[in-house]
Amino acid sequence: MDAFTLVVASALASLILASSMALLYRADRRQPCLLDWMAAGLCFAGNNILAAVAVGLQSHHFLLPAVGNALYVAGHFGILAGVRRHVGLAPGWPLLAPVAVAVFGLHLVPAVQASVATRLFLFTPLVGALNATVVLTLWRRLPRTDWLPYVPLAAMEGVFLLQLALRTLYLAANRDHGLTLMGSQFLQTIGTLFVLVFLSVTTMSCALIVACRQVQALRRASLTDTLTGWLNRRSLHDAAEAAFARGLRDGAPVAFITFDIDHFKSINDRHGHAVGDTAICHVTREAADVLRGHDRLFRIGGEEFAVLLSDVAPDAVRDLAEAVRARIAATPLRLRDQAVAMTVSAGVAARSPHDASWEDILRRADEALYHAKTHGRNRVDMHTREVDASLREVRRVDAMRA
Repeated sequence: MDAFTLVVASALASLILASSMALLYRADRRQPCLLDWMAAGLCFAGNNILAAVAVGLQSHHFLLPAVGNALYVAGHFGILAGVRRHVGLAPGWPLLAPVAVAVFGLHLVPAVQASVATRLFLFTPLVGALNATVVLTLWRRLPRTDWLPYVPLAAMEGVFLLQLALRTLYLAANRDHGLTLMGSQFLQTIGTLFVLVFLSVTTMSCALIVACRQVQALRRASLTDTLTGWLNRRSLHDAAEAAFARGLRDGAPVAFITFDIDHFKSINDRHGHAVGDTAICHVTREAADVLRGHDRLFRIGGEEFAVLLSDVAPDAVRDLAEAVRARIAATPLRLRDQAVAMTVSAGVAARSPHDASWEDILRRADEALYHAKTHGRNRVDMHTREVDASLREVRRVDAMRA
């Protein structure tokens, strides 16, 4: 395959990268990294179009490699910018301007204009640094459990970096290389072929990353309460099952705090359901601040919530529940024209040797919560024998009345 055919194929691969990212962004505008990767594809396309012009017209004007190399560096920078944005970092596009100007400016030097090898020696380290930074960014910013969708992109960046290093070593060891601008020499052909492969694999890799992020978002939405951001009852089963199994295996403490908003119905009736939703968000926000460091927080009913705790002693669990109660009691919900006092009642229960499953712990925490609700509210009760006896007496009285 001659140089011109490879360059045209690379230009088409670049346009496929750009158009694929544009279409994906049109389908899901919540992932702006797609715009960075689209820009990268356009830069690579511009580079390859200029290379095709240089080969087709046999032109040696210095502007063709000057602009082409600046676009080539910008393309690799765009891949890095998209990765950075994807992992929550600033993409860093303002840094590209001085780099591109420097790349262009070096082509004004006669020695750089006259030698393709000199340009390769100058710009290969820059491109290699961008490739390496992509891999390092993914490695440092992503949990290892989330790495699988990113392996193709990281591997491609690593392979591309390796071929850059090998081509540079080959060039340094063979002075009689006879390189010309976009000629069909072995070194140039291998480089262009790798660019074609790089663009093709990068397109698929970026699409895979976006698709996996969408799957994760859908899964997260299915396990999360949309109003509060806390986990929902569906996710409680898996988390509690794992915690209970670990407790049985390692003897680690497992406990539940359950709490709900006192007199919530009256808040809804007096202020409306919109304020009721605001009250729920207010309570969960304050509780989450107190429970910082504990991420297994669940909304299990309208105004009822649960906290699953592992490796926390029962007395410390009670202290946490009391801290939640005290924070909410001291922090009224502030509306536009008034402050609405709010309180919660809480129940606490820890795993005992007699528990057959985590549901037994949750049931006892609910019983302690019920005890707190029927003994004054705005309090924390821990499930004890006394609480259990009190609840049995209440049930006995209720049965007699019935």
